[in-house]
Amino acid sequence: MDPTMSHGGHETGPTFAALWSPGFLLLLIVVGVLYTLAVGRWRKDFANSEPVALKQKLWFWFGLALWYAAEGSPLSYYGHHYFFSVHMFQQSILYLVMPPCLLLGLPGWLLRPALKGEAAKRVLRFLTNPLLSLFLFNFIFSMYHIPMIMDALMANATALFVYKIFFLLAAFQMWFPVFCPLPEYNTMSEMKRMAYIFVNGILLTPACALIIFARDPMYAMYAAVPEQLLLLPMLDDQQLGGVIMKIVQEIVYGMALGFTFFRWYRRERKQDDELPDESYFPAGSANRA
Repeated sequence: MDPTMSHGGHETGPTFAALWSPGFLLLLIVVGVLYTLAVGRWRKDFANSEPVALKQKLWFWFGLALWYAAEGSPLSYYGHHYFFSVHMFQQSILYLVMPPCLLLGLPGWLLRPALKGEAAKRVLRFLTNPLLSLFLFNFIFSMYHIPMIMDALMANATALFVYKIFFLLAAFQMWFPVFCPLPEYNTMSEMKRMAYIFVNGILLTPACALIIFARDPMYAMYAAVPEQLLLLPMLDDQQLGGVIMKIVQEIVYGMALGFTFFRWYRRERKQDDELPDESYFPAGSANRA
């Protein structure tokens, strides 16, 4: 097979639909409109609903924009067909950056109608168990970057689509304990949550290190790209991809740690402010009771 044809047909170039995915864009616009109506005009139809601040809405809309950038823009096409470094940047957005934004934008009352039954609640509690979430996401991430598996997925569009669905669900599952929109499912203390984020960072490191320190190209899909189409030698592009993933991971996990710490700090300050100031009451005073 001609290697140019195996990478999207370089002779004629990609189509507009291949580059910009108008169908996917339309789908995300519909989701955004429904969300906007649900937290706005339709809010009173939901039990125990509360007003949603503009900042929270912006988180959700930004998450949708990131989703489109990762899956519907030229970033997806060129990352799949040409550049491993672009592919890893796309992965970073899709699984590390986008899910927290959408979770931060979701009010709990919008999700509760889907969790009315006891069976649904038990399933959610099981799926969002921190240990299970840690294992599944990092297992799926590591397996995806095994050369034999990635080469097979890249050669089969249906298998890649199915794997991406599980990958994305695992990403939301992993981030749910950190940015949980439902307080009743928020079972971890802030200290445990920070430890959870830290362990996630450790578990993600081996796959990135394997890519960064590899001495030969690992993936047949990218090794077959003609040299005249590459911006960097294949091995350098591959190592750059591992570095990008690691840097984005460090930034995102660092921000998640900061978010968790300051949320903890603000809650403790609020509780301290609500306590009566004992300095106003002399020791042994009856008023202290």
